[in-house]
Amino acid sequence: MTPVTKRVTIATIAQAAGVSVPTVSRVLNNHGDISRETRERVERLLREYDYRPRASRRPDRSGMIDFILPDLDCPWAMQLLRGVEHTAREEGVGVTVSAAAAVRPRRTDGAVLVTMSGRDRVGAELRRLAVPMVSIDPGDEAAADVPTIGVTNWSGGRTATEHLIGLGHRRIGMIGGPKGLLCSRARLDGHRAALEDAGLPLDPGLLEVGDFSFESGVAAGGRLLDRPGPPTAIFAANDQMALGVYAAAWSRGLRVPEDLSVVGFDDLDAHRATPPLTTVRQPLVEMGRLATRTLLGLIRGEPAVAARAELVTELIVRASIAAPGSARGHQGWREQAPA
Repeated sequence: MTPVTKRVTIATIAQAAGVSVPTVSRVLNNHGDISRETRERVERLLREYDYRPRASRRPDRSGMIDFILPDLDCPWAMQLLRGVEHTAREEGVGVTVSAAAAVRPRRTDGAVLVTMSGRDRVGAELRRLAVPMVSIDPGDEAAADVPTIGVTNWSGGRTATEHLIGLGHRRIGMIGGPKGLLCSRARLDGHRAALEDAGLPLDPGLLEVGDFSFESGVAAGGRLLDRPGPPTAIFAANDQMALGVYAAAWSRGLRVPEDLSVVGFDDLDAHRATPPLTTVRQPLVEMGRLATRTLLGLIRGEPAVAARAELVTELIVRASIAAPGSARGHQGWREQAPA
């Protein structure tokens, strides 16, 4: 039986030479900014390993892709980046990380956009330069030529609310994300569908909107808890807002989950909260990997398998939810509070 030979990639050569992947790429593309010693070492290893570029690889490739996000202060995007970098490294490609506002024209083989649809300034500039793009979780409908990677936001929102209903909750507050975002609307629609299927009314007074920040969770959670007939459970459209609800509850003398059940969305270190947060998990690392595989295929001239790919969300049940037995004490506390 003939043994299977592992394909030699740029990453293989880079590791053997003790240099970075972009350095090997610059040697292959005959860039002049490499020392003679480094160039000779890399070229020797290319011969020894019998490195053969893929037939579709153009000589003018930079060996780099861009990972572009709205801003660099984005915890969940860092999980996406793990997947992007891992897959890019396997394929011998380097990754440049940029905030959208700082993006400038430069040589790049392709771009992974985070929450951008390809219809904005960044997308227009990349399209002008004929740079392939893939968008992760675009905020609005993506341009027709931009494949998108997302998750089952609607079913995630529905599952979270269904689980709370199954525990006996009937007054369930919801803190959605910014109204203009597709993911926010899908999570809210899933919440509404669960209520409708259970025959429960949708009380507009139990719906709040945040901006995915901890502070907006504190404010929106406080408004829900201060209203007459407050909710016994709150589903927040991301973990940061859910942790803000924790703070709003504690500042009012309420306990999680004894007096208030809380569910988030994302699963970003949610297990480290006190109590550990029940949340809808997004497979963020795999989203980054899939986006990169899709982009590298476009760079090689391969068509995208689908215009949109959705990965499955999963409800992770932890200690932040319980049956609403203690919530009656919460409402009684409210009734006894001084006017």
